[in-house]
Amino acid sequence: MSTQRTPRTETAGVAYALGAYLLWGVLPLYFLLLAPTQAWEVVAWRVLFSLVFCVILLAVMRGWQRLWAIVRQPRLLGLTALAGLLIYVNWQAFLIGTLDDKVVETALGYFINPITTVLLGVFVLHERMRRLQWVAVGIAALAVIVIIVAYGTVPWIALTLTLSFGVYGLIKKKIGPSVDALSGLTLESFWLIPIAVVQLIAVGATTGITIGNNGVWHTVLLGFAGVATAVPLLLFAAGARRIDLTVIGMIQFITPIMQFLIGVVVLQEPMPTERWIGFILVWAAVAVFIVDLLLAARRHRRVAPVEPV
Repeated sequence: MSTQRTPRTETAGVAYALGAYLLWGVLPLYFLLLAPTQAWEVVAWRVLFSLVFCVILLAVMRGWQRLWAIVRQPRLLGLTALAGLLIYVNWQAFLIGTLDDKVVETALGYFINPITTVLLGVFVLHERMRRLQWVAVGIAALAVIVIIVAYGTVPWIALTLTLSFGVYGLIKKKIGPSVDALSGLTLESFWLIPIAVVQLIAVGATTGITIGNNGVWHTVLLGFAGVATAVPLLLFAAGARRIDLTVIGMIQFITPIMQFLIGVVVLQEPMPTERWIGFILVWAAVAVFIVDLLLAARRHRRVAPVEPV
């Protein structure tokens, strides 16, 4: 059900979206508090606790009927399973980057993500790209090449993040209004239970499980991994129903900006000249992308038909 647009609902939508992207922006600091737990164990608990939290929310909000309606449709079930695998890859790459002192590289992935989404729209959905969008894509591609050649390494974490989340968003778009945010996250977490269990068994047989062995505070923080996963996703869903995608498109850059500042200022990750050049090119691509969004929104308002009274 679509939400009727009023100034009040749009203000609420902006607040919800801001809340989601601000929470995503500070997630690296939260996950760093989980030391000495490593990425593979954190992701496993993230999956399991997300499912527990979603089940509690379903019970409180009486959302079982919506969930059973999805379960009775094999196509939707298959798409939620694929979405689950993609978000798992995204979570794993993000945690490896965060806990391996590569928060700046995770920020790079989310800076590029909107441009990746546009490319997926062209090659998968056969959408047409505007001229400025092509310019943004070209500058972003140049930035990645500069980082690979000058910095001497392939930013695989950034590329994995942007590709996995881009395709995840594409699948969520195909699912559309048939799957609400809470039911979708519940099913995505459910499909990942076997992977999470296998990871915990592997961690237990090698480095050892850390939950319950590092004090009450550490256990509580690790237990909140499900809340930290679900809350921003639900806030984002609430915001997206109330405001235009153009506004969402500009607000989403809050997350990589915050992650970049955390990596450089708080964690003091190295930023040699060649890496700065790569990021400056990425920011130029982002600027072109935002200008294109604003121009497209202005053209849309100009040609929008007036509804009869």
